[in-house]
Amino acid sequence: QVQLVESGGGLVQPGGSLRLSCAAAGFAFSLYEMLWYRQAPGKERELVAAISSSGRTNYAESMRGRITIFRDNAKKTMSLQMNSLKREDTAVYYCNTRIRGNDYWGQGTRVTVSS
Repeated sequence: QVQLVESGGGLVQPGGSLRLSCAAAGFAFSLYEMLWYRQAPGKERELVAAISSSGRTNYAESMRGRITIFRDNAKKTMSLQMNSLKREDTAVYYCNTRIRGNDYWGQGTRVTVSS
């Protein structure tokens, strides 16, 4: 079955950096778009970044210029490098893919930006 497992979250000071990773299994990873979403306390889940099967990227305006999404098809992993983090980036970050109309999610990894 499809499995997505995020890692790399934690506590970081404003202005700091984190790299999140998503390990995928159970599907032909290289064929599918992969996405990062986040959900802050009391807010709806929102798209952060996406990378297509061909490597084309798309970023949320709120984080553009501070994040980079990339994938390693051989290792079936996707990562999100986040720099210049702000307090408002505090959220649970989720890995997502859609296969034949079905959304699959990881369990999420918590990012807390605080001094």
